[in-house]
Amino acid sequence: MPPLVDSHAHLDLLEDSENALIAAREAGVDRIVAVGIDLASSRRAVDFSATNDFVYAAVGIHPHDAGSVDDWAISELQKLAGSGKVVAIGETGLDYYRDRAPRESQKAAFIRHMELARETGLPLIVHSREANEDVLQMLELHATGLTVILHCFSLHGRVEECAGRGYFMSVAGNVTFNNATALREAVKKIPADLLLTETDSPYLSPVPHRGKKNQPAWVASVLEELARLRAIEPSLLAGAVHKNFLAAFGGPVR
Repeated sequence: MPPLVDSHAHLDLLEDSENALIAAREAGVDRIVAVGIDLASSRRAVDFSATNDFVYAAVGIHPHDAGSVDDWAISELQKLAGSGKVVAIGETGLDYYRDRAPRESQKAAFIRHMELARETGLPLIVHSREANEDVLQMLELHATGLTVILHCFSLHGRVEECAGRGYFMSVAGNVTFNNATALREAVKKIPADLLLTETDSPYLSPVPHRGKKNQPAWVASVLEELARLRAIEPSLLAGAVHKNFLAAFGGPVR
């Protein structure tokens, strides 16, 4: 089996990150992106990347905390983005399910992150929950030319549109849920060169680990279910996804 990749994990939220990283190595995971959701977690993501050779970092502020995205916060993210193993800006985007921040604040913060991605030349990791229309419209207006990674892919009916724009679509453990019918159908249509795997640890634990806190090692279950749904040998899919990871995040992860 070629090495596995976890394009999105919140290592700072794991109860035992050290043992989780050991387990990931043993499971064949050779690259992980530790993702920030605020300034503190973004700094911790950078720390994880500095002390673990197979961990990289993404820095950003989640839409739940969009109200904290001011000039100072963006300048702090910009400083962090200069770290050698920061490979993306995010996660950012829109979340109309929880609505923990006013939608206009979320949109303004999203634009600031897109501008930062452009300034730094880094990919953009996008969160979209029940906000697909606005996310796609804003990406069209502000993200032309950027590498876009749609985290925990939820734009089930828009695969062709996302593919046409060249967006990477990253699939999490919910693809293993029997009730995730729309997602399970959508992943069959994602072009082979735009598919990524993630855990979103410690959330969305895949079958057969539901009820437990997720960890990067379990990206293997995501890969196996994707291979089954797409009727392809897991080893072939793992090789393709690994290649996509390198293409999405660029030189620093190679």
